[in-house]
Amino acid sequence: MPSDKSQPSFVLVRPQMGENIGAAARAMWNFGLDRMRIVAPRDGWPNPKAVAMSSGAGRLLDEAQLYDDLAGALSDSTFVFATTARQRGLTKPVYSPERAMQLAAEKVAAGEKVCVLFGPERAGLENEDIAKANAIISVPVNPEYASLNLGQCVLLTAYEWMRQTGDVVHEATDLGKGDWATGIEVEKLVEHYEDRLEEAGFFYPPEKAEGMKTNLRNLWSRMRMTRSDVQMLHGIMRQMVRWKDKG
Repeated sequence: MPSDKSQPSFVLVRPQMGENIGAAARAMWNFGLDRMRIVAPRDGWPNPKAVAMSSGAGRLLDEAQLYDDLAGALSDSTFVFATTARQRGLTKPVYSPERAMQLAAEKVAAGEKVCVLFGPERAGLENEDIAKANAIISVPVNPEYASLNLGQCVLLTAYEWMRQTGDVVHEATDLGKGDWATGIEVEKLVEHYEDRLEEAGFFYPPEKAEGMKTNLRNLWSRMRMTRSDVQMLHGIMRQMVRWKDKG
């Protein structure tokens, strides 16, 4: 059974190749979407090539709803987006994929039934299809090569849905089993290096010593370190001093 997560339905209108239907299913499931509707697929349904291409997302194909025409696929919808990369000459609101999925998330949260239309591979949706939509999603592509694969378009839109509704971590550092070094640990490292470098005569001439120490401290502050990093740098300096003393 489909998941109980509220979400839009992705409607594939007259898809031509089973492989692209499978790729669309895979893209949807990558981002937690599992409501697929298929309108008049060229090669019939079910399609073994779609299953082969779905790569583990075959459940979406098993649960996909099949329709003879677009009107039937949209019979329960309250708001419909139509994806296109070309100007259509129709008076409708036009949204970027990002803004469209923001709006879709708001409408779904309010209990509306949202559908997103994706056209056949060769030429995309017809104006007759788009006329049934409330708004257009215009994908920003290279105007000199506006052809967008069905699976790619579904992936792009599903990704934007996840960005609006999921817990997206925009930046992270994998510390493994370690921890960030604390301020006191970094301070002890700075003191260790300053003391040893002072003994080695590094801070020369004397009138420039304070400025050199400030620059060195600034270098340490730019290098956010883990506790393991600090321990290793202590070890390096201790070993260098031992090596010098052996000489």
